[in-house]
This record gives sequence, C-alpha cells and structure tokens, in this order.
Amino acid sequence: MRRNEEYERVLRCFDEDGDGKISACELRKRLKMMGSGEVMLKEAEMAIEALDSDGDGLLCLEDLMKLMEGGEEEEKLKDLREAFDMYDTERCGFITPKSLKRMLNKLGHSKSTQECKFMISTFDLNGDGLLSFEEFRIMMH
Repeated sequence: MRRNEEYERVLRCFDEDGDGKISACELRKRLKMMGSGEVMLKEAEMAIEALDSDGDGLLCLEDLMKLMEGGEEEEKLKDLREAFDMYDTERCGFITPKSLKRMLNKLGHSKSTQECKFMISTFDLNGDGLLSFEEFRIMMH
C-alpha cells in the first residue's frame, strides 16, 4: 500500500461525516473509541488549531500527513542523537578529534588525531574545531 493511501485510510477512519476533513468532535470521539480516555473538546480544538494549515478549524489530508510524518522525523532525530552520543565519548556535547579517533578505533578504523581534525573540519560550520549535534545532523543528511 502506498504511503498516501495509508494516510487516506486513517483520514477516513476519523472522518465520520465524509467531508474529507477531521473536526474537533470527530477527533475527540475517535480517540475515545481508541482507548485514549476522555479528551475534552477544548483539547481537541487546541490540537487541531496547532496542526491546521489553512485556518478552517479542520484537519485535511496534508495536515494529517504532516502530523504522522512528524513522528517519523522525531524518531530519526532520536536515532541521530544516539549515534552522536556514541561519538561524544567525552560527554561534552561535541565530537572532538580525540573522541572521533577513539570511536573510529573501536570500529576498527585507525586514524591519527590530525586525520580526525581534518574529518571534523569538513563539516565544522563555525570553525571551532568541534562537531556540534547540529553540524553532525547536517553531515548525516
């Protein structure tokens, strides 16, 4: 099944009146049926307001896709953070030439400190000789 078809199926599941959009009442009712407990109408309205791209007070297919793909993006970011933390062996919030060398050695890739400095400099956007998480994230994309 194509990804769009999956999103359309989810939309149809929530969209009781078949207008192609999810209202706060529909969201509230479906979440309750799914076992999420009692969701107050104001909470459902606030959730929709935060995601509603065209200001009509309803979630359309594109809004739903952004919501669902946002979760995937968060998961990717979490995985990236775990990878970064593996290289941040000094626990200083940065990948240093020393910590990069240490991790590469663990992985069986022997590099000199100078080689590690060069590797970091390739993606070191602010020139501080260290790789921040944001620089690491950019490098990985």
